[in-house]
Amino acid sequence: MIIVLKKTATDAQKDFIRNFLKKQGFRVKEIVGKEETIIGAVGTARMDLRSVELLEGVASVVPISKPYKLASRELKPDDTIVQVGAVKIGGNRIVMIAGPCAVESREQMLSIGGAVREAGAVILRGGAFKPRSSPYAFQGLGEEGLKYLREAGDAYGMPVVSEIVSTTDVDMMKDYVHMFQIGARNMQNFELLKVVGKTGMPVLLKRGLSATIEEWLMAAEYLMSSGTDGVVLCERGIRTYERATRNTLDVSAIPVIQKLTHLPIIGDPSHATGIRDMVSPVSLAIVAAGASGLTVEVHDHPEKALSDGPQSLYPAQFEKLARDVQALAPVVGKSLERIPRILPSAMESPVDKRSPQGTSVVAYQGVPGAFSELAVYRSFNEDVSVLPSTTFRDVFEAVASGQAAYGVLPVENTLGGTINETLDLLNSYPSLTVVGEQQVRIIHHLIGLPGTRLEDIRKVYSHPQGLAQCVEYLRSHLPHAQAVSFFDTAGAVKFVGEQGDPTLAAIAGAPAASVYGLSVLAESIETNPRNYTRFYIVSREENADVYRSQSQVNRAAMVFSVNDRPGALFHVLEILSRNGLSMKKLESRPIPGKPWEYSFFVETELGEPGAFSVTLEQVREASMSLRVLGLFTAVH
Repeated sequence: MIIVLKKTATDAQKDFIRNFLKKQGFRVKEIVGKEETIIGAVGTARMDLRSVELLEGVASVVPISKPYKLASRELKPDDTIVQVGAVKIGGNRIVMIAGPCAVESREQMLSIGGAVREAGAVILRGGAFKPRSSPYAFQGLGEEGLKYLREAGDAYGMPVVSEIVSTTDVDMMKDYVHMFQIGARNMQNFELLKVVGKTGMPVLLKRGLSATIEEWLMAAEYLMSSGTDGVVLCERGIRTYERATRNTLDVSAIPVIQKLTHLPIIGDPSHATGIRDMVSPVSLAIVAAGASGLTVEVHDHPEKALSDGPQSLYPAQFEKLARDVQALAPVVGKSLERIPRILPSAMESPVDKRSPQGTSVVAYQGVPGAFSELAVYRSFNEDVSVLPSTTFRDVFEAVASGQAAYGVLPVENTLGGTINETLDLLNSYPSLTVVGEQQVRIIHHLIGLPGTRLEDIRKVYSHPQGLAQCVEYLRSHLPHAQAVSFFDTAGAVKFVGEQGDPTLAAIAGAPAASVYGLSVLAESIETNPRNYTRFYIVSREENADVYRSQSQVNRAAMVFSVNDRPGALFHVLEILSRNGLSMKKLESRPIPGKPWEYSFFVETELGEPGAFSVTLEQVREASMSLRVLGLFTAVH
């Protein structure tokens, strides 16, 4: 059952309710949501719900209709985020788990571990115990293999996951792995599920060969009822009459699972297909369906692999797949998970109260629910504190003064073009540097008070770009409404909520509606769906290496000016070409205080090792002034 508590419920009343339920034989779990606090009570005991409703502090009692209670979204409407070492699975992130099917040697694990970590994997996989159809096939190295797996994981800063096949191995394995894997053949090994669940450690639960979705979720329930909340479901294909692939991928299970349970789901394209050439396209289908990650088999010599070589990617293939997933991620409103950055401590600041105090601070322009805030959470760990700022300059000031460790600012939109204010401010703050970038797909919704009817709306508020990007919808569906410019999309939602007027509406992203308790009246109303905004992440120099160390830097931003003579600009650009640096962006900007004189902003790839350093020296000689604004990893 679900016990919804009154907002005025005291700690003493909560303790009494919990103890009362435990005495009746229920397992009790408290869940604090955005709007209300609930207590979930699960067990075999039967009792009259009215005896709970009469307890002080209880607002209502709702029975859970699903046979899986703890795993049901009825119990927990918000998505569960599963922590595995320093990595989080679920929410708006896509996690790449990679490694060989089986651990074969120490050298193999160190080689493959380094390759997949460099390509973008954040969790290392490898089988030490291999349940095989044939008793004569390679069965794994056992504990020795776990030692090699853990050594490689520690060497490259990745948590590790490996399959467990016997209850007798639990105590031994938990010292080596960060996450247990329950394989398809053991999905309904209930004794194994109960023993693994009692460890309280995260579990990757693969779907059984012919299991229904309900059977799969009931297996998750065994784990959760035994003691672990960190269950990640893995769709790896089911057995059908089809023989063209190893299994039949049930991609429709992904959105179904997300509707039924709060647990995250990932996909296993290697076992779903069994064919190396099919792994990448099927991986993209899994991501497009909304999965929170992939587990992919990678081997540096798959033709010599002791297990599942034909379905294992070469490291170069996995690297390309990771880039493709990174490109697809913004389309589905997610970002590729990286090993969380350890941010330097920041000074005392008036941070957003929704984030824990004492952690690092990231500043952004706007109010809670803004697209810029979404870019922050995609770029950093979600427990980072955020500092909403009124203007772009306020963000720069917060970072320059040490009030914030990092700032996240929009620099370019695919429809609106360059945000010149960001470039101008960046050039005027020499103590700050660009350390990274993030991309966010801009999906606009019409937002208003609950129950608002379109025909009653008389004014629609949003940022001028938001209004311009939804002009066709406004013409077709709200010709009677006045479009009113506002300083910020999320700010417009906040304003509409404060006014309490059902004739007002706003255009903004879905997070803003959630933050301010309003309703989405119409989804995805932008005229052009290919609407993305690119954000720069800026910091002071002393914090730059912390962020840059998480990925391979491949792009530079710089600004230069040239003499007023024919061919001066061409000469500088020719230097880039001659040294093999591919230019990605060129903008001219007026130089303050010098009428009709301009500086030039350039983004360029770094080229071959050493090429960028040589280019800088040559550009410096050919220009009047030159400043490198930052080095970062481009999001392709």
